[in-house]
This record gives sequence, structure tokens and C-alpha cells, in this order.
Amino acid sequence: MAYIILPRLLHPAVQSANKTLTVNQFSQKFLSNSICYNPIGASKCLSNVRNIYTNSKYSRNTHNSVHVSSEHLHVEMSSLSRTQLCKRTTTAFHSKVFIGSPLQSPQISGLDSSGLFVPPYVGDSRRYFTLNPRKIVEQSPKHVRPYLQLIRFDKPIGSWLLFWPCAWSIGMAATPGQFPDLGLLFLFGLGSVIMRGAGCTINDLWDRDIDKKVARTRSRPIASGKINPQNAVLFLGAQLSVALCILLSLNSYSVLLGFSSMLLVSTYPLFKRVTYWPQVVLGLTFNWGALLGWAAVKGSCDWSVVLPLYLGAAAWTMVYDTIYAHQDKADDILIGVKSTALKFGDDTRAWLSGFSAAMVSGLLLSGLMCEQTWPYYAAVGLTGAHLYNQVATAKFDKPEDCWKKFSSNKRLGAIIFAGIVAGTLLKGANGNKEESTDVADKKR
Repeated sequence: MAYIILPRLLHPAVQSANKTLTVNQFSQKFLSNSICYNPIGASKCLSNVRNIYTNSKYSRNTHNSVHVSSEHLHVEMSSLSRTQLCKRTTTAFHSKVFIGSPLQSPQISGLDSSGLFVPPYVGDSRRYFTLNPRKIVEQSPKHVRPYLQLIRFDKPIGSWLLFWPCAWSIGMAATPGQFPDLGLLFLFGLGSVIMRGAGCTINDLWDRDIDKKVARTRSRPIASGKINPQNAVLFLGAQLSVALCILLSLNSYSVLLGFSSMLLVSTYPLFKRVTYWPQVVLGLTFNWGALLGWAAVKGSCDWSVVLPLYLGAAAWTMVYDTIYAHQDKADDILIGVKSTALKFGDDTRAWLSGFSAAMVSGLLLSGLMCEQTWPYYAAVGLTGAHLYNQVATAKFDKPEDCWKKFSSNKRLGAIIFAGIVAGTLLKGANGNKEESTDVADKKR
């Protein structure tokens, strides 16, 4: 028999007792035929046998190890200590296989003195490949981690909210019947990540004294002293240099339009000190891409299309950032920081309903000006329903619910973009039909 030790304490895939782990085929090949024993010793024997019958997957119950026979799988509990488990397992591999001593199975390479089989592609490091931003930050080197935290790399929602107005505008400007320019979408996506990070750095430099007094922000790298202001300024310079390279790859009109937003970007954090309407400035700043995306495609702005889109997106920012600001309203009152969450107070729901209506109106007007088709208007209808749900169900006194509602706007942006793409494609199909009809009429 053989034992598979599942690293319950280390790997997120086995945190829940309801999750199922698949052992790779290489391990299964040897497990089904091996005759092995528990190498840890009598004091580490297994107990509380429970049978689970399955064909291709090892199902985890409340225990830690799997006892394999040739016909059935038996789940048992290992009394391995946390220390030994941490020493002998890595997070890259869902399971570890004890197959006795190396002498019993000399044909298998990768066995250490205790009989632990480690696949060739797994090293001794606890890091494992992941696309999860939070996990990337956790596994990054210690000297890099504070800078990733500074740009909120583990919270990509801000980059999405910055990107979607750019994507909407690029989609609106696309040639009827064609998809948006993928190269521009990539450049604007990368630029959104860079500029969002630069904005966070600017914000934290301005607010480093305030952040120390707010429970949610006192652990930020500059406020906590992990990064000193001088290094933060140098890092900001590097981010802006990369953003400049991206901007210079666009046409001259777009370059000038992009530069014109820098005043708003650099001064936004100051407005929360002097007005209860800093979200207005944020909306004008964060949605500049609604102008820039069209300009990047067309070389100029059709203001009848992009201005309603821009103002509608700014109204959207008023909705989601007011919800976001409700997380900190208790601390904001104590330290004297202003926001629309404090301004609206008990009337927040009514105000946000008005801004939601303004967003939907802006989207409808922009669509009419560029002759969008029914998929776009269907997406706008879904957007209105999404906004209604946010505003009607938001629990403004519960920070966790405010964050949930705020984060859901990533999906709202995707809904509008999908509607724009589908509507533009259908617009081309309708145009082709009209041309065919005109040709037929001329022949008659």
C-alpha cells in the first residue's frame, strides 16, 4: 500500500473539505501497484479509516492522507505534525506520495531518504505558478512585495474600472462589422495597470499622514514605513516613464489629450481635504480614457459620441466610489476627510439612483449618436438593472458589503463592452444588407 499526504495546511486547493483533488497520472501509475509502508514510524501511524470509492480522483474528507489499493481508495487520517508537513511538502503539487524506501522502488527517480517522491518539475520552494494577483504578491520577494502592495497589484479592480471606459470608446470607434483593435485594447489595458499604480502612488504620497489614522489604510507601504517617500517618488517616476512610452505610441492628438489629464491625476487626492465632492474629480480623472480611446482610433474626437459616454462614465464613478467611501466614513469624520458618502448621509440611495439614471442616459445618447444596434441597448438595459440592484441592496453600514458592491462593477463594465462589440458587428451586417438592397433596386 502507499500513502498520499495532502498538504492541507499549505495549499488553498485543499482548504475546504468539499474540494476534490486529482492526482497526476504519473503518481497514479505507481500508486496502484506499489507495496509500501508509512515511513514516518509507529508514532505516526494512521487511524480512523474511512472508505471512499472512486475511479480517477482522490476525494478529501476531514483527514489528511489517502490509502491506495489497486481497486478502491481508502481515506485515512495522518497524524503528521505541522512542522514535518511544512518540511516535506511544497505548494506546487497537490499531493505527496510516500512509497516506502528508495530500495523498494529503485526504478523511480526523485526519491529522497525518507521515500518521499517529488516530481521533477517541483522544487523545494513553496512558491507555485499562479495567475491570482493576491498569491503573486504573497509569493514575491520581500523587497518587491511593498511596491506591489503600493500599486494595489493584489486588488486589480481599480485597473478594471480604469480600463473599461477606454475599451468602450475603442469599441464605439471600431469600423462597423469589425472587432475593436486588439492592439489598442492591449496597450490601453497595460496603460490602465501602470496609470492606476501611479495614481495609487500619488495618492499614498499625499495621504501618508492621513492613512496612518485610518484602520483600513494604516498598513499601506508608505504609511507603515515599508517604503520611504524618496523611494516612492523614484518608483512613481519609473511608472510614469513606462506610461509615457505607451502614450507616445499613439497619434499626436492622443498624446496631447493624454498629457492634458495629468493635472487631474496629480491633484485629485487634495480635493478630499477641501470639498465633499472629491468623487466628481475622480470621475473626471478616472474616465479620461472614454475620450482617449476614440482619439486613438480616429485621430480626433467626435464629441457628440464621446462626451455623453465620458459624462455617463463619470456618473458611474459617482455611484461606485460613493459606495466605496462608505467603508471609511467613521474614520473620515474623525480625521476631517470629506467625501460624498458623508455629504449624502441617509440620502445616499436617492443620490445614487440619480447618478445611475445619468449613466444610463449618457450611454443611450452616445449609442444613438453612433447608430448602435439592439445588442448595445440590451446591454444598457442590463446595466440599468445591475445599478438598481447595487443601489437597492447596498448595506452602507457594512464595509464588507460595500466592497462587494464596489467590486461588482468590474462585471458591469464587461456587460457594456460586450454590448458595444456585438452592436458594432451587427451594425456592419445591417449595412451590408442595405447595400445589397440598393444594388438590387438599381438593377431594376
